[in-house]
Amino acid sequence: MPINFTVVPVDDGRKSSQEDSDDNNALQEEDEETLGDGNPRDSRPFINNTDDDKGTLYDRKNMALFEEEMDSNPMVSSLLNKLANYTNLTQGVREHEEADEDEGAKKKTVKSPQMGTFIGVYLPCLQNILGVILFLRMTWIVGTAGILESFIIVSMCCSCTMLTAISMSAIATNGVVPAGGSYYMISRSLGPEFGGAVGLCFYLGTTFAGAMYILGTIEIFLTYIVPSAAIFKAEEKEQEADALLNNMRVYGTCCLTLMALVVFVGVKYVNKLALVFLACVVLSILAIYAGVIKTIFEPPVFPVCLLGSRTLQNHGFDKCMKTEIIDNVTVTTQLWSLFCEGPELNASCNEYFILNNVTEIQGIPGLTSGVIAENMWGSYGPAGMLVEKAVPSVPAGDASQDVYMPYVANDITTFFTLLVGIYFPSVTGIMAGSNRSGDLRDAQRSIPIGSIPIGTILAIATTSIIYLSCVVVFGACIEGVLLRDKFGDSVKGNLVIGTLSWPSPWVIVFGSFFSCCGAGLQSLTGAPRLLQAIARDGIVPFLQVFGHGKANGEPTWALLLTAVICESGILIASLDAVAPILSMFFLMCYLFVNLACALQTLLRTPNWRPRFRYYHWALSFLGMSLCLALMFISSWYYALVAMLIAGCIYKYIEYRGAEKEWGDGIRGLSLNAARYALIRLEEAPPHTKNWRPQLLVLLNLDSELSVKHPRLLSFTTQLKAGKGLTIVGSVLEGTFLRRESDAKRAEQSIKSAMSAEKTKGFCHVVVSSNLRDGFSHLIQSAGLGGMKHNSVLMAWPASWRQSSDPQSWRNFIETVRETTAAHQALLVAKNVDSFPHQERLAEGTIDVWWIVHDGGLLMLLPFLLQQHKVWRKCKMRIFTVAQLDDNSIQMKKDLQMFLYHLRLNAEVEVVEMHDSDISAFTYEKTLVMEQRSQMLKQMHLSRTEREREAQLIHDRNTASHAALNEKSDATPERVHMTWTKDKFCTKRTRREPNASKAVRDLFNMKPEWESLNQSNVRCMHTAVRLNEVVVNKSQGAHLVLLNMPGPPKSRGGDENYMEFLEVLMEGLNRVLLVRGGGREVITIYS
Repeated sequence: MPINFTVVPVDDGRKSSQEDSDDNNALQEEDEETLGDGNPRDSRPFINNTDDDKGTLYDRKNMALFEEEMDSNPMVSSLLNKLANYTNLTQGVREHEEADEDEGAKKKTVKSPQMGTFIGVYLPCLQNILGVILFLRMTWIVGTAGILESFIIVSMCCSCTMLTAISMSAIATNGVVPAGGSYYMISRSLGPEFGGAVGLCFYLGTTFAGAMYILGTIEIFLTYIVPSAAIFKAEEKEQEADALLNNMRVYGTCCLTLMALVVFVGVKYVNKLALVFLACVVLSILAIYAGVIKTIFEPPVFPVCLLGSRTLQNHGFDKCMKTEIIDNVTVTTQLWSLFCEGPELNASCNEYFILNNVTEIQGIPGLTSGVIAENMWGSYGPAGMLVEKAVPSVPAGDASQDVYMPYVANDITTFFTLLVGIYFPSVTGIMAGSNRSGDLRDAQRSIPIGSIPIGTILAIATTSIIYLSCVVVFGACIEGVLLRDKFGDSVKGNLVIGTLSWPSPWVIVFGSFFSCCGAGLQSLTGAPRLLQAIARDGIVPFLQVFGHGKANGEPTWALLLTAVICESGILIASLDAVAPILSMFFLMCYLFVNLACALQTLLRTPNWRPRFRYYHWALSFLGMSLCLALMFISSWYYALVAMLIAGCIYKYIEYRGAEKEWGDGIRGLSLNAARYALIRLEEAPPHTKNWRPQLLVLLNLDSELSVKHPRLLSFTTQLKAGKGLTIVGSVLEGTFLRRESDAKRAEQSIKSAMSAEKTKGFCHVVVSSNLRDGFSHLIQSAGLGGMKHNSVLMAWPASWRQSSDPQSWRNFIETVRETTAAHQALLVAKNVDSFPHQERLAEGTIDVWWIVHDGGLLMLLPFLLQQHKVWRKCKMRIFTVAQLDDNSIQMKKDLQMFLYHLRLNAEVEVVEMHDSDISAFTYEKTLVMEQRSQMLKQMHLSRTEREREAQLIHDRNTASHAALNEKSDATPERVHMTWTKDKFCTKRTRREPNASKAVRDLFNMKPEWESLNQSNVRCMHTAVRLNEVVVNKSQGAHLVLLNMPGPPKSRGGDENYMEFLEVLMEGLNRVLLVRGGGREVITIYS
């Protein structure tokens, strides 16, 4: 974990005041130079190791042996000194650092935070957990779901948070937890991608929680405190819901604006009011329990009026009766007027009103009344379903007018999973202690297992007991129809939970009002700081603007964005609709906290040593499973949306975000998975069906350590398409001790090129005394275990003729030999700089010249290239050369059948090259080659002379080739496509008498040809003839693949080998020479 060390200067009488000032200024500059994540930017080998320290740390002679390594390995005493002066500052939640009035640059002495477990963790968690849902929806949930199902809901949610708290406690006690709390724990445990995704989800959850608390505040204000303050009023009963939502939107927006201004002015005012808000919560809870006890002796009087079995809204009448006798005269009541067309006794009335009597029951019958049996089971129903008591009644024939009558009805459709989503926000807030980790006296050591663990777990245990007991006492004390009356319409608009409290319902009303206000302010205070911490980490580039704020660190821009998002929640205007949304985000956050703990425990990371011992991976896994289950139980579509948002953020950070190395658990999981896979992966070659080119790409670097041929990486990407292993290697000449920094720069340069060319793989730079040995080391040792390369890709050394150092082409030939000895395939790209980059090629062909069998690699490579968008429109053509005794017609049929079984689509063509005489051009080209080779061996020419000689030879070759082409154009040789063995023998017999004469004529023309090495002449003849045919057939192809001949066994002919390859590829633009690895790589079997 990154930690923030601060060196505290000690006054010394020997220093002058000027020196003290300089030291303090230096300290301040060092302290201000921090990274985005709040950690010190340290360029020295050790934490805050100042230059002044160096003069005093190593002045003893008995440490001289270690003096040269002191910069990287400091003395133990120095390390202990730095740790002793460590202070843990928060990220602006408290304004610890304020500018000095006079100088403005010096910082005041920072007092260490002194909050312990009770004040710093327990009470904040208690305040955040107990809130709006308890006061506004708990009675309704109990009445709708019944005591048993409510007990299940509360138990599931509380178990989820308890398991999460155990996992969080283990993470929080595994080292120092700087300010940043939950986000810090998740991101440093799961990595920047998961940390950023879950951190933003937690931020959105906190923001929507603010919207929920504000909506709760406005609901209490408009429904229970000042109902007359409503701006929108319903003229008809069916318009009441819309009017309430519009009022919530208007007043909610005003309340949000006011709260945002308070937070903007200064968070210190919010902190000062926190104790007041906490007192409101505690007093409200105590008032509820006092009221429950009082119902045993003297239940409060809150009558509920029933018409038949239906509950009536007690707003427009005083007496629960149809008629009453006044002065011996029967007169109708206000209730009569609500159901009849007039006050007359003979007026037309609602049918159900006429058929059923009016009864009055007590809304709070008391703890000993036995009402608990009636409230044991739930009563779910659709929106508009009337709230009824299980008593006999006479149904009416026409129920169409019920919606206009003053009945209490469901405002939304109710079902079990909906109630889970609405209730879950009431158990959130468990992160309040970890969010204050920077303000705790000791987050780990206070009470043997730490402030955060003991405070959080005790708070969850306390609130769980409160919630479970409330389920029971609400069901035991309050009548069922009143429990299901969400807004207390049956008791003259009183808050239902307030009717149970003592000494007055107003205690709960005002207590819940201020509690919701405080929770809303806390959310608007915490959410911007969470967003600021994410932005300062730099893992989400487009959020970096929200890392800035006022001079004292207040996150102004983050507060603005939080207010905008919070406003979107307020515009929803329904507490029941907003609650499931924030439930999703909090559940996702808790899920990943459990995942982090489970991963760290299972991986047994050496740094995983929590002080909190009462955890287990099974508990974390159970908590994670419970969180996931609750997400889909609450709302499967909200769960999918939340997971989609987190997934998009994850992929964005992965591809566009800043790279961070936090020693996270996901990286540990990757390492363990890789180790497990490598051990299981046999080092034996894979089965032919599983074979794919695992490439070692050999790059050359220029003097500036830049990649000479970046298109080689593009070609790698097109060939691999992100599959399999790719190792990009290069070699620097010298010794590692001297060129260590160059090796690192070269590695960064290659990685940048790989990123630009979208090449996924690994980079490896080797420093060796010479290039040949370096490339040999790479070929031998690159890879690990069974995950090793099987193919080598390199560029053709195009300037080998002009090079002053013959070692350049000798290194190439030695590489060819070593890949052959290592049984690895070799791919050599000529004119690689002309290969396509990202642009898609138009329709064309990839021509394969299958001269000798190489295990099928020549046919596999074009297929792999066609999988990439660049080569997708190209068709494959396969050319093969018929031997003297071959039937070309049958060869073509066999090859077509072979390709059919290989599932490859390609055109097939068999080319027959008859046994022609060696041309004068071939002799001349061989003579020039041998003369040049001999001259370079005998004469140590200067670089200029060598270049001139090479140019002269090149010009001569060009002229000879041009003359031959003119001759060929005049009398072109026939290429027979359908000849048979008999036809060939007849033709050869006819030509034999003239053959010896033609050779004698050639030697008479130029006697020096007779002394040529006949092996070289034959090789040159093959290269010239094959080149003529390839150029004739494939000059317009997008890519030509050729079998690469092997180098001579005798190293004396290495230079001639290079000439043969040059002649073979002459006149072709893009060529890939392919040399197989000595094994079959393609099969017809499934």
